[in-house]
Amino acid sequence: MLKLGFNSAILADFGMEHVVNFAGNNGFACVEMMCWPANNADSRRYAGVTHIDVSNLSDQSVSEIKHRLHEANIFISALGYYPNPLDPDPNRSEFFIEHIKQVIRGAAKLGIPVVTTFIGRDQSRNIKDNLARFADVWPSVIRVAEENNIKVAIENCPMFFTDDEWPGGKNLAFSPAIWDRMFEIIPSPLFGLNYDPSHMVWQMMDEIKPIYNYKDRLHHIHLKDVKVYKDKLDRVGILANPLEFHSPKLPGLGDVNWRGFFAALTDVRYRGPVVIEVEDKAYEGNITDVQSAILTSRNYLKQFLG
Repeated sequence: MLKLGFNSAILADFGMEHVVNFAGNNGFACVEMMCWPANNADSRRYAGVTHIDVSNLSDQSVSEIKHRLHEANIFISALGYYPNPLDPDPNRSEFFIEHIKQVIRGAAKLGIPVVTTFIGRDQSRNIKDNLARFADVWPSVIRVAEENNIKVAIENCPMFFTDDEWPGGKNLAFSPAIWDRMFEIIPSPLFGLNYDPSHMVWQMMDEIKPIYNYKDRLHHIHLKDVKVYKDKLDRVGILANPLEFHSPKLPGLGDVNWRGFFAALTDVRYRGPVVIEVEDKAYEGNITDVQSAILTSRNYLKQFLG
């Protein structure tokens, strides 16, 4: 019913074949495969990872990728690329947008139905002005998706954690109110969400309601937990940089209501992939810890998956 996978960014030091084999050998059904430009210089945590280079997808490489997936009995849940397409620098914005389009075309070549990404944001501008820019920039992206019959799933992460992302963050799509405007501007059914409940929790929002309210827009699911430290929040307040009062955690080690979350997914008959996203710093000391993080998450989540 629900197909468990993981996001490949956590295995950044390994090639695609290792990622696929690790997934196949450890009981996973799928992997969300990262597709940053091969020559990128993005140093953000979990960014800049290239497990499939969509700019060099020849017929032979497509055939080889499909063969490796078949051999491991694994499928790719989505091709992922998470830049800031609304970057205030027009050259950077254009580069990011064009690569998203390339990832969409790559997904079509590989027969992968979903591309996961961010809307982006000019962090210095308000929501109204960013929505206006979104209305200018994003229709061309979704036209490419429609031409190739590929779903585009936007993660609901504000991308506001640290000083360099202050004050507004680098991804506009962080709340239901904004999603409604996005889907009014671009009503295409191929345009939807890569829904991560953890971002709702630290923003003090209900993480279950969106599953019911946006059931037709759930194109991909991220499984990440979060711990809000109330004593720290009491001291710094919600206007502080968010990492001052919360931390991403492995599923089951934070505040997400996973029982209610999976109950809601089954209620709305969601049948897509559910993908572990590891961003827990407690499990980043070495490769053994990283692999343990993936498998510990798997072990906890299996109670909801059968």
